[in-house]
Amino acid sequence: MEHSIDPAPGIRLWAEDHGAHDAPPLLLIMGAQASGLGWPDELVGLLAAHHRVIRYDHRDTGRSTWSYDDQPYPLTTLADDALAVLDGLGVARAHVVGMSLGGMLTQLLIADHPDRLLSATLIGTAALSDTPYRHPDGTRTPPEDLPGIDPRILDLWSQPWTDEGREAGLVRRVTHWRLLSGGQLPFDADYFHALDRKVIAHTGHHRPGDAHGRADHSGMLRTEQLARTSVPTLVISAPAEPVFPLPHAHHLAQSIHGAHVAEIPGMGHALPPEIHKPLATAIDHTAHR
Repeated sequence: MEHSIDPAPGIRLWAEDHGAHDAPPLLLIMGAQASGLGWPDELVGLLAAHHRVIRYDHRDTGRSTWSYDDQPYPLTTLADDALAVLDGLGVARAHVVGMSLGGMLTQLLIADHPDRLLSATLIGTAALSDTPYRHPDGTRTPPEDLPGIDPRILDLWSQPWTDEGREAGLVRRVTHWRLLSGGQLPFDADYFHALDRKVIAHTGHHRPGDAHGRADHSGMLRTEQLARTSVPTLVISAPAEPVFPLPHAHHLAQSIHGAHVAEIPGMGHALPPEIHKPLATAIDHTAHR
């Protein structure tokens, strides 16, 4: 069922839920400039077997209001939007799953609103903590010195977008997915082509957004709050992750009190069909701890 949520004057968020209305709620938070449809239908269906699954479009994505040019906001506002979605659907507490920027927003919820979370799962993201990473040999590395984004992805991100039509835009999107997938699993270009066709049809245009990259990124650190949280937290370790490569997942788990790690073999910074069942199983296991 589709819903409209108004978190602020002039802002409307698109959301939808799947599964039994009285099942434990599970909120999916996508990454930067990504529509809620970035959570594949197949994965949503697996999760909806045991949960009321909620996915939504951030502002400046999909069918939600594209507002940044007229109403700039800091990235922390997107965490407030996630709470507004829960409020709008009458959900007091939810299991929350966040990917990439969505994983950072989930950490903000863990830190600032632990009473609203039943559990948290973090995928393809970095810790909002300045605690150094402890290597197995006991040595420590500051977060800023951990491995960075694959240079090929940075190069693609640096190339200005020019509107050469929807099909040319799809080629670029699929190239992006190929790099994000990390190369350990076979890459199905047709699958990601179809996924992005659906996102474009949902959005109503093929223009990429850049609001989340331009938004104020300050005020995100939550070192002390994460270190003392009681929210049950799972960190997904993706061995082919090219945006926040290993050991970011283990640093994240070290930074959050009580967090545990589950590895999804072959996974990168994407959600191809091969990882849907193991990922859903890991999320379900955390939700039932």
